Amino acid sequence: MSMDRLSYATSSAGLTLPDGKIALFGALIADGLGDLDPQQVEVIQRFHPEFTTWEKRVATGTEPKGPYATSVVTLPRVRALAQVRIAQAAQATPGGLVVISGAKTDGIDPIAKALKKKVTLLGNVAKAHGRCLWFQASGALDDWLAPEMSRNAEGDFTAPGVFSAAGSDPASKALADALPKTLKGNFADLGAGWGWLSREILKRDGVKTLHLVEADQTALTCAKANVTDTRADFHWHDATTWKAAGTLDGVIMNPPFHTGRKGDPNLGQAFITSAARLLPAHGQLWMVANRHLPYEATLEAHFRDVSEIAGNSKFKILHASRPSRTRR
Repeated sequence: MSMDRLSYATSSAGLTLPDGKIALFGALIADGLGDLDPQQVEVIQRFHPEFTTWEKRVATGTEPKGPYATSVVTLPRVRALAQVRIAQAAQATPGGLVVISGAKTDGIDPIAKALKKKVTLLGNVAKAHGRCLWFQASGALDDWLAPEMSRNAEGDFTAPGVFSAAGSDPASKALADALPKTLKGNFADLGAGWGWLSREILKRDGVKTLHLVEADQTALTCAKANVTDTRADFHWHDATTWKAAGTLDGVIMNPPFHTGRKGDPNLGQAFITSAARLLPAHGQLWMVANRHLPYEATLEAHFRDVSEIAGNSKFKILHASRPSRTRR
């Protein structure tokens, strides 16, 4: 959709892109490149699955290098992250053009209203249930820039756009409370976020190593600041494809279940499949899920023993053991 809006703006709404290098901030592989020349494009992406797919097609990085002639920002859902990303694009495109493409459901209209107070919009067109707008980059948005991470009300380092940035997640708390007081061996926290649950796991006696696997590089950077235990090992990777270098004794996870605004049980199910793949015969899995999510069938397809060990009206804590290789 983002590239559809850009193509419409260039073909029918008077947008002319300057000659030179084009940065795509937060571009999604599903949107493609539209009419853009791959040789001119550099994608700025900090989400591992998107990054690894993009880097096979075009120049890809996690930070802008600049200077760019044009920066195109795919609007993220979180307002604070959107403002930071737009300001970063403007900073990396001195005197050039900044183009914002976003859906109404992701807040493009409030962003457009806020931008009008700070810059002169050169164009602003509606298309594909969203909007595309553009302006000349300047320092007018410098006050939207923010440190990569800052402390939340609980004193932990988080950043705009990371899951549960304001404080510890209730589901993770429920899972931490349900874990055995002693855990022995090597463990992985799949989808570790900014590290709250990992820190709780490391309080258990007997944990030799804990692998924090997280696809969002920003969240992982926060986790490195929050989890200072020397037993922690950090991996910027997609938890559904990550491979452990050694044997794991357990996996503990609070898997995500959203892609965009819609809940997607397939994502949590992929985490379960990955956990079963990673664990040896004696391995165990502990996970938390929203009460309504249909994970039991997937667990039973990959583990011989599955049970709910705790929970409430909102969450269920599930334990699985004896991964079944023959049933995959």
